[in-house]
Amino acid sequence: MATQPPPGQHRALTPEEEQVIVHKGTERPFTGKYTEHFANGVYTCRRCGAMLYRSQDKFPSHCGWPAFDDEISGAVKRIPDADGVRAEIVCANCGGHLGHVFAGEELTPKDTRHCVNSVSLQFIPAEEVRYGRAIFAGGCFWGVEYWLQREPGVLETTVGYTGGTTESPTYEQIHSSRTGHAEAVEVLCDPVRVSFEQLAKVFFEVHDPTQLNRQGPDIGPAYRSAILTTDDGQRQVAEKLIAELKGRGLAVVTEVTPAGRFWPAEDYHQDYFAQKGAEPPCHVRRKLW
Repeated sequence: MATQPPPGQHRALTPEEEQVIVHKGTERPFTGKYTEHFANGVYTCRRCGAMLYRSQDKFPSHCGWPAFDDEISGAVKRIPDADGVRAEIVCANCGGHLGHVFAGEELTPKDTRHCVNSVSLQFIPAEEVRYGRAIFAGGCFWGVEYWLQREPGVLETTVGYTGGTTESPTYEQIHSSRTGHAEAVEVLCDPVRVSFEQLAKVFFEVHDPTQLNRQGPDIGPAYRSAILTTDDGQRQVAEKLIAELKGRGLAVVTEVTPAGRFWPAEDYHQDYFAQKGAEPPCHVRRKLW
């Protein structure tokens, strides 16, 4: 069974893997186990386990090595190759050599080919991928989502409603009746690249945790500050950060409660500021750590 190493740890490499990943070698064409591999899942860095490519971005290029026309955002770094012509690609997390990237070949609509050594990769079947999950409520979910989306390692965000009693609530219901829901953001992330504590720190930096049942002009319990924890580890981290902020004199009112059912909001709320190409006026990030 393929597994991801614990965050911060590296797998032991075979001599062949070390030659490619550390010393920037190249495996022989048509010899890699992932060249013609198209199962559903995620391709991770063989050394550190960071998520690099999704199976839906892999395509048959017939070049002799695995080919992808896109990477997971921020997971792959491009650097000038020693030959002065090509662009080398490395794992953004650990710097392990992956291969090279090419453009202008018109092999897919994205016109990009990441030519990757199989030995630089570890495939994780979709059902075995371990995503980090966190849920934060901090006023208007549009602004909270905007900032969380920019944190390296965040793979997907969804705005929605949580903490209430009504099944399948709508935006109008949570703001016109007492459903008890808060506007919230659910985050799926690569736990190798970003920890829950890092996400929680971003959360505190992009809203005012001292405001009770409001954020700026948005007033009501639907705009409350809350961290909805998925396990005891998250609870301990959230409570530690709150204690730290209170120790600095901030009268933090952020709730820390176990996560319940999360209901995705209507489609027009998703990726709101990304679609607008604008920054949120309702949430401005300030440095706290």
